[in-house]
Amino acid sequence: ANLFEGDILIPVSCNRSADQKGRNALIDRRYRWKFPIPYILGDDLDLNAKGCVHQAFEMYRLKSCVDFKPYEGEKTYIKFEKRGGCFSSVGDQQTGQILSLGPGCDHKAVVEHELLHALGFYHEQSRMDRDDYVNIWLDQVTPGLQHNFNKYNDDFITDQNTAYDYESVMHYRPFSFNKNESIPTITTKIPEFYNIIGQYLDFSKMDTLRLNRMYNCSGPLTLLDQCAFEYASICGMIQASSDDVKWVHTQSSAGALDHTLLGQCRDAGYFMHFNTMTGEPQESAMLESRILYPKRNLQCLQFFYKMTGGPADRLVIWVKTDDGTDTVRRMKKIRTFYADADHTWKITHIQLEVDVKFRYAFQAVRGDPSASTGGIYIDDISLTETRCPNAAWRIQNFSKIMEMADTSTVIDSPRFYSPEGYGYGVRVIPLSSYTDYTGNYTGLYFHLASGENDVVMQWPAVNRQATLVVMDQDPDIKLRMSSARSLTTDMRTTSDGKLLWDNPSKVGKYDPSCDCYRGQSWGWRNFIKHFDLRRRNYLKNDDLIIFVDFEDITSLIYTEVPINAGETEGETSTFFHFTCEYFTV
Repeated sequence: ANLFEGDILIPVSCNRSADQKGRNALIDRRYRWKFPIPYILGDDLDLNAKGCVHQAFEMYRLKSCVDFKPYEGEKTYIKFEKRGGCFSSVGDQQTGQILSLGPGCDHKAVVEHELLHALGFYHEQSRMDRDDYVNIWLDQVTPGLQHNFNKYNDDFITDQNTAYDYESVMHYRPFSFNKNESIPTITTKIPEFYNIIGQYLDFSKMDTLRLNRMYNCSGPLTLLDQCAFEYASICGMIQASSDDVKWVHTQSSAGALDHTLLGQCRDAGYFMHFNTMTGEPQESAMLESRILYPKRNLQCLQFFYKMTGGPADRLVIWVKTDDGTDTVRRMKKIRTFYADADHTWKITHIQLEVDVKFRYAFQAVRGDPSASTGGIYIDDISLTETRCPNAAWRIQNFSKIMEMADTSTVIDSPRFYSPEGYGYGVRVIPLSSYTDYTGNYTGLYFHLASGENDVVMQWPAVNRQATLVVMDQDPDIKLRMSSARSLTTDMRTTSDGKLLWDNPSKVGKYDPSCDCYRGQSWGWRNFIKHFDLRRRNYLKNDDLIIFVDFEDITSLIYTEVPINAGETEGETSTFFHFTCEYFTV
């Protein structure tokens, strides 16, 4: 077979030994790609896998300078195919190469992993110094597969002068290639990292650092701006001298905590605040970003805010664009938020469509000071050149819910609507029936819901990709390791013979909480580990935040194009698998 380390494809045309050719790829600059990388999505790929490839592309663009483009006859390219597992060559082979996404490989993090191989990276435990950090139990490895645990000298691979990374998306799991299902092949020298190795969430901080170092990236492609207000410079934001009053750069204090650090660090933890308890009604302050230069005509503004004042207080989002004379002054109101009874930090997304230089701005307007008990707060802003998620759902007090839940506990979301008009929802099982060596899991499931547009919708709703994301609330969007899974609707039937994705009014059950019919749920009982939920920023403020998208990907059914050059051949293998399942109550 021409696979080693489980998912690394060795070209059959290699004149040197497979071991040598593979080892040289990381250091030898001849095997580094020039961007954008041409790609082809083979028609044999599952439709869901094609959607996940595009998700992975966007993550590379957000966190690095790595970019991709459709193949147009270039000599070198990556062709994604459905073969017998998840695997890739290491580095640019110069003649075109295969990246396989077989059954169970349709997962954004799997695509990220295999593309890191294609970009020139080996598994983390291949490092020369790995024995300082992990134990490899070769006597527990399936006979004949010990070569998957080879380590290599610095002459062949480089660690980019970085520390060993237990959290890398390139690290094996404890039970990789094991012959006894209950005995691991890898354990960590520091026990606290045992449950971390082999994560399939997203790039780790170190993965991103190494990728950017290797390709000399000066910055990510699609991140325009972000700010946590931790410094007095407030990220280059400005306030007009003509304003009646000002936004104030404020440090966390008891009863007024920032969102970035939640008041946990002394002499840190800042936010922007506008007081609505004193002053005159309708006084306002405008906080404007620095001038920004978009490359795309699509941007997503994400930020956290809370409003603790009176019901007449307003937070207004504006965009100021170039008026055609090279002056950024043309104003457009985008959205207005009003205070309500919820005085906690909330997340929001605002889709922008700007193709000239611009600023975004936050206008705080004081309503009735006599009715106010606080003010307006904003924190943890990011602006990316991407689509915003279609829906965001915040579940409060989630750690308490997990503690009290049993496996029959179910939480259904409100009904959301897709851009096309389909109603849908999410079902959360706080304590799933699934467990493994790390402990318990939370399950997430997607379903259609009847809605006001059903009479004009296409039924069954096939070739749509539903993507569920549990948000890592790290203030730095480049460091987030959100958990994401996707499924694509098709013509499958339920156990009673009904089309799963047909009109919920026909095949679903009535739910008075939404005054709608909910279809059968489909998803993952092992969506995210409780271990992970508790260790990063998934439950900041004890809020679980879930993003949902439901989009038509029919255009990806036929994507293959003819290849001008010869095609790379290779063997197949099986790697990690992620599968969906029904959930009924």
